[in-house]
Amino acid sequence: MTQLPNFIQKNDDGMWLVEDEENMMKISYRIDEIVYQKQSPFQHVMVVQSPNFGRMLVLDGIVQTTSLDGHIYNEMITHVPLTIHPNPKRVLIIGGGDCGAAREVTKYKEVEEIDMVEIDALVVEACKLHLTDVSGNLSDPRVNFIFADGIEYIKAKKDYYDVVIIDSSDPIGPATQLFEKSFYNNVKEALKEDGLMVCQSQSPAFHMKVLHQTYRSIQELFPISKVYTAVVPTYPGGMWSFTLGSKKYSEVDLSKLAADTKYVSPALLSQCFALPAFLQKALAE
Repeated sequence: MTQLPNFIQKNDDGMWLVEDEENMMKISYRIDEIVYQKQSPFQHVMVVQSPNFGRMLVLDGIVQTTSLDGHIYNEMITHVPLTIHPNPKRVLIIGGGDCGAAREVTKYKEVEEIDMVEIDALVVEACKLHLTDVSGNLSDPRVNFIFADGIEYIKAKKDYYDVVIIDSSDPIGPATQLFEKSFYNNVKEALKEDGLMVCQSQSPAFHMKVLHQTYRSIQELFPISKVYTAVVPTYPGGMWSFTLGSKKYSEVDLSKLAADTKYVSPALLSQCFALPAFLQKALAE
């Protein structure tokens, strides 16, 4: 029998995945079975079956996405920038190994090229096989899988992409570089003169320092910077933030929204940049 990782606990009450949020809190998820687990050169990759969240992708003991609500995050990180840019033909996704963001981008027929740079090929393999509710077993010919370090990859690109989507994991270990101003500056240089970018910027409730730093960096680099939020039940605190930096465009074109969405609607798009008072105040400080 394969040894259970230390974040999986088995007792008389069943099997539980216990996620330690930076010694701030512990979240326990009941799970029915471990569908897949393997150690890659970068991290421990696991897919588990949960009675409440369906299948869940877990990297190094941290839940990344689930069958229940993965579409919320993936729709918000993609449909917002793609309805703001009037003609997105070349799209880059950094991270996004669950393939959910790339799957959403393929819903836009005007997009001709989707480069997905993911450092860990094992995550893509696991999600395409075992987490199809999120990945859709992505096979669109416009998607170019590039298994490389996104931080290094972006340095070689200049004036190339219309939209860059940074679907990163939490800012822990090597991923902290994906939240640094120097990285965002390289993203800016990789964008065309009217390009725009978006990144996930953590929980406004528990990671305000990260959100504030991200917003300030992007605000200093781009003439247009905005924060928007969504409710993702799986993530700590429920509310999650995204930060957009644009060289030219700022308004959502509701007529461009792809029809096949489960969470994003025209009404939601039209108000997603409306922030609660506490967040407005924090970002203004």
